[in-house]
Amino acid sequence: MKQAARSAQLPPSDGPGVVEREAWRLGATTEPIPVRLIEEVPVALVFNGVSHAVMLASPCDLADFALGFALSESIIASADELLDLEVVPIGEGMEVRLTITQRRFAGLKDRRRALIGRTGCGLCGVESLDDAMRPLPRLEDRTMLSLKAIRRALDGLEPRQRLNRLAGAVHAAAWAGWDGQIVHLAEDVGRHNAFDKVIGAMAARPGGRPPGFAVLTSRLSYELVQKAATTGISALVAISAPTALAVEAAERAGLCLVALARADSVTVYAGADRIADLKEVS
Repeated sequence: MKQAARSAQLPPSDGPGVVEREAWRLGATTEPIPVRLIEEVPVALVFNGVSHAVMLASPCDLADFALGFALSESIIASADELLDLEVVPIGEGMEVRLTITQRRFAGLKDRRRALIGRTGCGLCGVESLDDAMRPLPRLEDRTMLSLKAIRRALDGLEPRQRLNRLAGAVHAAAWAGWDGQIVHLAEDVGRHNAFDKVIGAMAARPGGRPPGFAVLTSRLSYELVQKAATTGISALVAISAPTALAVEAAERAGLCLVALARADSVTVYAGADRIADLKEVS
């Protein structure tokens, strides 16, 4: 095979979350090429000086991630119960040090929960089935969701997915208003992490989370429905398919679940009474 000259350097990545390496492309010619790879680092979540979870995550928006994790895992009930947060590089990873109220920390210690997270893992280290399948609140929000809004949100995903555009290998989660306008988008190697980042960013937003729904590029598994219901999110839209347990949980919680969302069609798995277009033809 013919070996080609060294390829040109990549243009600037314009932000964190990716690293540049050299790889070899084999084909009609053999050539070294510059490539971009998504960063993945261990992130320790430390509450009041005690390490609670170690997750593999993209090292972007870690403050949002930590707050969202604390909320979606019911460690705290509101952002007001987070008193301080610091992100500190430690060796080859990152440590996010959170200070929460003593009442919440006492509850955390009672749970005796130690998670060792892997990419894409949502229930690693849960000590009992009761912890994994904790009861979900019944959601009161019955706001109608339109097909037009869903499609607008889907159209708004790709332009905002910087890491995916640069290197792929990441999931995205976004928050959209009921009109479908994307308010915020986060990316991560873990689909749960991406969702937690959005939950945290919206909780930290001045005035709180605006009304709307979440959009995910991943499949819809049970723990994503669990995170949504726990934090009061009443509608989820996903590009991929849901699991049976996710649909059952959505029905119990009163959550509107739309999946296999494409430009030409979407499938409503739960909460069909909240889809405006279906109500018009019923």
